[in-house]
Amino acid sequence: MAAKKEVQLIVITDGDATALRVAERIAADLGLRCISRSAGRPTPLSGDEIVNLARSAPPGPVLVLVDDCGEPGLDQGEQALRDLLVHPDAEVLGVVAVAANTPHVRGVRVDASVTREGRVVVGPVDKAGRALPGRGRQRGDTVDVARAYSGPVVGAGDPGKMDGRDDPERGAPVTARAIREILSRNGYHPPVSPPEPGQDLSRRTGRGSCRASPEKGDR
Repeated sequence: MAAKKEVQLIVITDGDATALRVAERIAADLGLRCISRSAGRPTPLSGDEIVNLARSAPPGPVLVLVDDCGEPGLDQGEQALRDLLVHPDAEVLGVVAVAANTPHVRGVRVDASVTREGRVVVGPVDKAGRALPGRGRQRGDTVDVARAYSGPVVGAGDPGKMDGRDDPERGAPVTARAIREILSRNGYHPPVSPPEPGQDLSRRTGRGSCRASPEKGDR
């Protein structure tokens, strides 16, 4: 059995402000860690920089964000993802392939996708989180590099383009389901802790959830 690598990562291929809030909320709810500095359009950090930040987090899966900002070719987000996939000290547990309407991309085949209703399906979804027919490829601006990745790839719609279905204040249920799918395929089973009715947990990203994150002014 191969030795466990120093850093375990789950990569979300979206880096805008909504995706960051979603990742931080999921990290808080599932007891994970989140590298907030990886957010940005395009991704502001290299793969090495992301791994170095993840080293400062307690053991366990760490959420990171990568984004090409609509560029169909190999830009900063996909470059960071490519570096993470081959980094000697990092294991990518899975990729949440976020759909986009970017032209001239090849897309990636998914192991599963999560629809805007929270259903797990076998094929891809569109940007609005609607299931697409067949078992074609998930298309997005930051997913083509994942074609060479053999681990779990789970498709999802754009967190900010699903008519509030993935709102962080509601627990970001679509992306959270995608993260849970990846965790379960790696033998992790985080506890379920749904919010109480009417409870606002939008600030549950403090101490204990994003310890490898900078202060807000440093993002």
